[in-house]
Amino acid sequence: MESLRLVLLCSFLYLAVVHMGIYASNDVSRDSYWKTALPKTPIPKSLQELLRPADAQQYIGKDVHDLDARRGPCCLIYDHGAAASGKIQAEPNVTTFFLEKDLHMGNKMTLHFPKTTNATAATLLSRKVANPIPFSKSKLPQILNYFAVKPNSAEAQVIKQTIEECEAPSIKGEYKYCATSLESLVDFTVSRLGKYVQIYSTEAENENKQEYKIAKGVVQRIGDRSVVCHQQNYVYAVFYCHEDRSTRAYVVPLVGADGTKAEAVAVCHTDTSDWNKQHLAFQVLKIKPGTLPICHFLTSGNQLLWVPKD
Repeated sequence: MESLRLVLLCSFLYLAVVHMGIYASNDVSRDSYWKTALPKTPIPKSLQELLRPADAQQYIGKDVHDLDARRGPCCLIYDHGAAASGKIQAEPNVTTFFLEKDLHMGNKMTLHFPKTTNATAATLLSRKVANPIPFSKSKLPQILNYFAVKPNSAEAQVIKQTIEECEAPSIKGEYKYCATSLESLVDFTVSRLGKYVQIYSTEAENENKQEYKIAKGVVQRIGDRSVVCHQQNYVYAVFYCHEDRSTRAYVVPLVGADGTKAEAVAVCHTDTSDWNKQHLAFQVLKIKPGTLPICHFLTSGNQLLWVPKD
């Protein structure tokens, strides 16, 4: 009996070591891929926190509503159908959109910079793990079955909505892609901007909604060409990435009413002539398409802006 226990124990330890080895090699592979593709760009903290060892099985039965919503007000700017139809509402009493001419010292806005916690953040899978998992509306029944999600549940609706947003057609001048793995996230960015890039995200000391004013200092213009990636609400980490060449990006120093500081990334869209005339931005700012540049902030650390680096 004792020898049998010893054999079982050894077998268990062997499997555990092999399993840990697979996880470890998975992490090394992702890290190495990043360093090879983007040799002068460190992995930002928000992505590092998503690179936990994982396999797809750990998400079976996962309540996707336990994850962060991951749809900040900024994302309304890209979902033209939803923003125009009123299906998605901006956060009440928060400055969702503003004009480029408003980016000057002393200007005040009510803003909300929610944080993403490690406890609720999904994992950014490796390509090897992610690719075999279907990700398309036509495969929705298989996806729900794979993750043990009931078809008529709220969780199923979240999954369906994210996939539909990813498969929606691009607007004029936009290149878009939904990355389901670290490697595909890197590949899309490199294909649009090259291998030498700099990554920016909003950093704020206070996650509560409050009034901010643009602080004394430099509103830094960081690029006229960029890729923006927004983490979506999904079972594992999926990033909606897109390049819109009719943009200007800024880093804006802010100070809150309570004295806390933020450095917020702002994106200004300089050509809105092809946007839906009923878009929420036009309603909020009371302007017409194609007139003035429309801006918004990236409101959290899981929204990344990539710009070419000289």
